[in-house]
Amino acid sequence: MGDKNLNDLLRWSIENTVSGPDGTTNEGPRSTLSPEALAGIMGGPSDADLMRESMAIIVSPDPEITLESKLTAFDNLEQLIESLDNANLLSNLGLWTPLLDCLAHDEDEIRLMAAWCVGTAVQNNEPSQERLVALGGVEKLVQMAVGKRLPAATGANGEGGEAQETEETGKQETTNVRRKALYALSSAVRNYQPAMDVCATELRRQGEHVGGDGKDIDATDMDAVDVVISGLREKVASA
Repeated sequence: MGDKNLNDLLRWSIENTVSGPDGTTNEGPRSTLSPEALAGIMGGPSDADLMRESMAIIVSPDPEITLESKLTAFDNLEQLIESLDNANLLSNLGLWTPLLDCLAHDEDEIRLMAAWCVGTAVQNNEPSQERLVALGGVEKLVQMAVGKRLPAATGANGEGGEAQETEETGKQETTNVRRKALYALSSAVRNYQPAMDVCATELRRQGEHVGGDGKDIDATDMDAVDVVISGLREKVASA
């Protein structure tokens, strides 16, 4: 059980301890045990366990696991990583690579959910932004946002590998997936200069004109970032 859950349990125990000779209990305000603390007491699965289980369902080749089940697992994963602590667990659990692999899945809905999870994980979260950059995820999101489908083979060497250039399939990405990839890209580049630099470089490689005269775009300048993202959003809307 984690330290926080242990502290919650200790506080709850003290508050509910018999304190008087007549058997009365403390009358002050009482806390309640969180689901995580209860799970720790009862031996239930931790958030890390649930994250691993969700990804196992998502990437399973078992034909009996339906697309609906995979999407439900993705929805559960997305809710779990709304917590910054859980988002940072993606790296420790080795889940970043399979998550990014899902950006190239055959099913549109899987690609959409993968982009959504990436966006949730990196939002205001520098450690996760760093992992996304290291694994070549920013380039993937740029390609998706400009309308290109990714190949099934990913361009990263694994959780500890360096990013490699991602080849393109020539296929067009769907509008809904492009929107979600753009959401993830917007979350990835804000207030994290390495991601913004990679994004700008890849956009120029894709023929987009950003940051006039090849100038750097300040990731902390929200107006400048908005110009880039809004330009891409307009192209998605008109596709």
